Amino acid sequence: MEIRVLKYFLTVAREGSITAAANALHLTQPTLTRQLQDLEYELKQKLFLRGKYKITLTDEGLLLKDRAEEIIDMVDKTKNDIISSGGDIKGDVYIGGGETDAMHYIADVIKEIHSAHPNIIFHLYSGNAEDVMEKLDKKLLDFGLLVQHNDISKYDSVALPITDVWGVLMRKDSPLAKYKYLKIDNLKGLPLINSRQAIKKSSNNEFLKWFHGQFDNLNTVATYNLIYNAAIMVKSGIGYAITLDKLTDTSDKSLLCFRPLEPKLEAKLNIVWNKSSVRSAAANLFLEKLQEKFGYE
Repeated sequence: MEIRVLKYFLTVAREGSITAAANALHLTQPTLTRQLQDLEYELKQKLFLRGKYKITLTDEGLLLKDRAEEIIDMVDKTKNDIISSGGDIKGDVYIGGGETDAMHYIADVIKEIHSAHPNIIFHLYSGNAEDVMEKLDKKLLDFGLLVQHNDISKYDSVALPITDVWGVLMRKDSPLAKYKYLKIDNLKGLPLINSRQAIKKSSNNEFLKWFHGQFDNLNTVATYNLIYNAAIMVKSGIGYAITLDKLTDTSDKSLLCFRPLEPKLEAKLNIVWNKSSVRSAAANLFLEKLQEKFGYE
């Protein structure tokens, strides 16, 4: 498979039409059709279902689309890393992580680097730990920002001297809003909206340990990946979201408020990267500045 043909394939998948894709690629329709037919012949699979007005991908086409996107991303990343290795530092740095207030500290490092090296572009990917680690393993990310209860032994890492605080996001008209802190007994019987990542069972999951084995007896009505949509559910009165502080607007104008758990439950954070990866000059600079900021050698 040629990279050029994979890009053609992705354009057709995006446009949903041979004609529209040919126009976008500045190719004739017969030329593009022939390239796609050659690709299907090479793979011995039908990739498209051709309708009257639109084409759709077969299961094999959907698989190729996912893999082709990863391949193109890797090719582009490799090209940029090599280009950035000479002369003035430039290129791309890819950072993944979940929602956390610690991103303010990452932003400070990015701002410092950008002021001196404006040709470095930072790409941020938001996702849960499983998504981030999968992309790290495929070398689609340079760094990941992970909560410490995840197993990070296969990565090199820097522990950030920062912690996020767990608590409950609720409506301000909730009866529990009168409390300064919430204990386990306060949560019993409540309709809870829980982070899927936080409740993943593991031997070092400090979140689940906080509940002293009582978590499975609580009333989980929904789970979430990122907090934005969960906050909408809280506003709608569906339940109470157990989440980290400072991720949702709880200002005077907001309908929501946050109450920390008691005893205090904190989430420690790590920046991780692949042990076997050869980092670009831009990625090395980011790591150096990060270590300087937090006092690591």
